Amino acid sequence: MGRRKTYHRQMDTVDDDADLDRQLAGLATSLLGRLDELAEAMAEWIQKEVTAYVDSALVPYADLREDCRAQLNSILPALCGPEAADISYARQSGRRRAELGVPLAKVMDSYRVGGRFIWEALVAEAQSTNTLSSEALVRAASRIWLILDDFTDAMADAYRDAVADRIVAQEHERSALVAALLEGRITENETLWEAAEILRISHRGPFVVVAAEVPEVGRQAFPEMEARLRSAGLASAWRLLADLQVGIVVLPEGVRLDRLVAVLTKHAEHRVGVSPRFSTLDGTREALRFARFALLGAVAGSLVTLFDRSPLAVAVASTPEVMTRIVSSTLGPLDAAADREVLLDTLGAWRDSGGSTDRAAKQLFVHPNTVRQRLRRIAELTGCTMTAPRDVARLCLALEATRQQPH
Repeated sequence: MGRRKTYHRQMDTVDDDADLDRQLAGLATSLLGRLDELAEAMAEWIQKEVTAYVDSALVPYADLREDCRAQLNSILPALCGPEAADISYARQSGRRRAELGVPLAKVMDSYRVGGRFIWEALVAEAQSTNTLSSEALVRAASRIWLILDDFTDAMADAYRDAVADRIVAQEHERSALVAALLEGRITENETLWEAAEILRISHRGPFVVVAAEVPEVGRQAFPEMEARLRSAGLASAWRLLADLQVGIVVLPEGVRLDRLVAVLTKHAEHRVGVSPRFSTLDGTREALRFARFALLGAVAGSLVTLFDRSPLAVAVASTPEVMTRIVSSTLGPLDAAADREVLLDTLGAWRDSGGSTDRAAKQLFVHPNTVRQRLRRIAELTGCTMTAPRDVARLCLALEATRQQPH
C-alpha cells in the first residue's frame, strides 16, 4: 500500500512538472511572437542603464539591438523544457566585443541589465495574460537565472580567450618587428615610425641594444625585463634568439646609462653586452654587432659589459684571429717560464692600478720591489719596454686576449 502511494506521488510530481513546463512554453512562445519589439525595448534599457556602452565606433545601436534579439531568441526557447540553452551566440558576442576593444566590465553590465529586462518582461506577460501560476513563476525565475549565468559565463570566457589570442598575436608581431630591426630589414623612415608605434617605444633615440646570453636554447635570460625596465622609466622591446635575448632600449636625453645597467646587473645571471648609443632605429643592426662584441669581451668580476667603457676587452672579442697572433708574438716567450701565471697576474694588477707599482703590490699582497722585479722579467722575456706607450699598449692588449681565452 505504501509503495502504491509513493508511486502515485511520483506520478503526480511528473504531471505537475509537465504542466508547469507547458505554462512556461506558452509564455515563452507568446514573448517570441513579439521578438523585434522586445529586442528594441531591451536595447533601449541597456543604452540607458549602461553609460557610454553604445558608441558609434565600438557598439552601434543597431548592433546592440541585434545582440538583444539573438539573446532573446536563445534564452526564451530554453524556458520551455529542461534542454540547455544555445550559448553559441554568447561566445560569438564575447569574442566580437573583445576584438572591438569594449571593456569586459561594460559588456558584463549590459548582460546584467538584459537579464533583468527579460525577467521583467516575463513577469509582465504573465500578469497581463494571467496564464502563469505562482509555482510556474518560481520555476521560471530559477530557470532563467541559471540560463543567464551560463550565457554570461560563455560570453566572458570567449572574451578572455579573444583577449589572450590578441595579446599573443601582438607579441608575435612585436617580436617579428624587433627581428626585422635587428636584421636591418626596416630602413624606410615612415616604416620605422610605424615599427616604433607597434613596439610601444619612441621613434626618437637615443637607443641602445642589449644582448644577453641565454641559459639554454628557448629560455629567456631576462624574464619580464620589459616590465622591469618600464617600472624604471625605460621603454624597451625584446626578441628571443637561439643564443641570445636581445632588447632595444630607449634612453631619453637626460637619462643616464647607469639606470639601465643597474636593472640589468640586478637580474643578470649570464654575460650581458650593451651597445653604444645610437640615434635612429635604422642603426639597430650595427648596434647588435657592438652589443655582441661587448658580451664576448665580458670583464672579469662583472656580468654586464658596456661597449664604450671596455674598449680593450671589446677589441679583443671582435678580432679573435688577430688576437691569437698578437698573444703568440707578444707573450709567447712567457710560455716556457714556470711562473708564467704569476707574471701575468702581476702585469694585470699593474695595468689595473694605472701603472702604479705600489697599488699593484697592495693588490697582490707583496712588496713593491717584488712587482718591479717581475715587471723587469716580463720586459726581458718579451722585449717590451714598460715605459714605452706603444709596448705597454701591446702588452695590455695581449694580456686581455689571454684572459678571454677559455681555460
